[in-house]
Order: sequence, then C-alpha cells, then structure tokens
Amino acid sequence: MKLEGKVALVTGSSQGIGQGIVLRLAEAGADVVINYRSHPEGAEETLAKVQAIGGRCHMVQCPNRQDSIKGHTIRADLGSVPEVRQLIAESIEHFGKLDILVNNAGIEKHAAFWDVTEADYDAVLNVNLKGVFFATQAFVQHLIETKRPGKIINISSVHEDLPFPNFAAYCVSKGGMKMLTRNLAVELGAFGITINNVAPGAIETPINTQLLNNPEKLGALLKNIPLSRLGQPQDVASVVAFLASADADYITGSTFFVDGGLLWNYQEQ
Repeated sequence: MKLEGKVALVTGSSQGIGQGIVLRLAEAGADVVINYRSHPEGAEETLAKVQAIGGRCHMVQCPNRQDSIKGHTIRADLGSVPEVRQLIAESIEHFGKLDILVNNAGIEKHAAFWDVTEADYDAVLNVNLKGVFFATQAFVQHLIETKRPGKIINISSVHEDLPFPNFAAYCVSKGGMKMLTRNLAVELGAFGITINNVAPGAIETPINTQLLNNPEKLGALLKNIPLSRLGQPQDVASVVAFLASADADYITGSTFFVDGGLLWNYQEQ
C-alpha cells in the first residue's frame, strides 16, 4: 500500500487508460477522484470497481445534480479553465487535500493538415494542453499554500516525439506537454513537487475500436511493435503508480515511454 493516505485526481477516468490508472492507484492505497465529461455510466463503473477493492472514491460529475454518488457533483470539461479550477477546488473540498494529479484527459481529431479547422484545433489544444496547464497550476497553488510536496503525472504520447500524419494538432499538444513538463521540473523542484510524463504507444482502449476491428490495419501496426502486441491500460497504470510513489522521489522532468518499442521501430505505411 505505497500510496496509503494519499489522494489522487485522475482526469478523464471514466474509461480506458484513465480508468486503469484509477484502479491501480486505489489498489496501492490512494483515495481517488474520478473525473468525466460525457460518460457518466463509465464513471459509475469505475467507482464500483474502486469500491470493490476497498478504496474510497469521490465521483466528479455534472453540475447542480443532487443524485450523484456521495452527494457531491461537478461537471469538469478539461477544455474550460473555470471548470478545471472548480474540479481541483471541489476535489480538495471533498477529501481535504490533493497529493497526486494525473493529467490523463485528452482528445484527437483526424484531418489532413490543410483541412484542420480552427474549431478542431482549439478543441484539441484546449483539452490536451491548456487544460493540463491550468489544472496543474491550481494543484501547485494548493500544494504551495499547504506547504506539502506532490506528484504530477501527465499522460502524454509517443507523439510528443513521433510524427503522426493527419493528427498535427494532437502532436502539437503532446509536444507542448513535453516542454511544459521539463520547464515545471525546474520551477517546482524547490517545493518538492515532481512532474513526469508517461507516453503510451498503441493501447487497447475504446478509442481504438475501429483499429481492433480491422485485421489489416492492426496487423500492419503490430509489425511496428517489437513486443508484437498492443499495450493494456494496466501497462500504463503501473508506471503511473510508480511515479506517484516515494520510490520515484528523485525523478522529475522525464518521459517514460510505454509502447512495446514502437517509437524506435515505427515506419509510416
């Protein structure tokens, strides 16, 4: 129980990698805040799984509803700075503190560069980078005010380094996250606050349903992965749990690739 007594907020944790991270942190003893924007059923499923393993969990939901679990509700769209700040504030109000922030929520939009609209660019950058920036800022302000150390773990992507044609805005957002992490490692070190990236490759999650149902495309991708399989959410979650623990106290400003070797073996088809 390396995280016993700690409180963690995982953004975008109603499914996929985020859900896997919540469960792994709860297994390690942390109390967890589940956040979602548009999948209440997934958040409820995540909460039930946390309760089944004995964790205490607070679900962050839609605004002004009175029927949510534990009687506390908030809608948290990570693309909205006021909602991001409210998410951090209400999480602290519920548990009395936050020790760990996992910036997991993210979106992507498929389009050739010359067809990308301003609306799609803004949507991706607002969630993937602007939301991360201001969630981290509010979390850091809380830690400084309470004079406590803390852990920030960003879920980046192999595409913080690896070009991804037709996903230019997504790559920009992850490249920005990489530089933000390096910069904040320098700024926050004196406060005992660490920040690191976990960069997944191809992970078997709902976002990849079309890929999983296309044997030809899946086969071509697997040829690029030296370990010859897609990753699982728990592959990512285990690295997050390590970085959130005291075992990683001397690690900051780094990216940990969880990709089965994809980054160094990838060839665009």
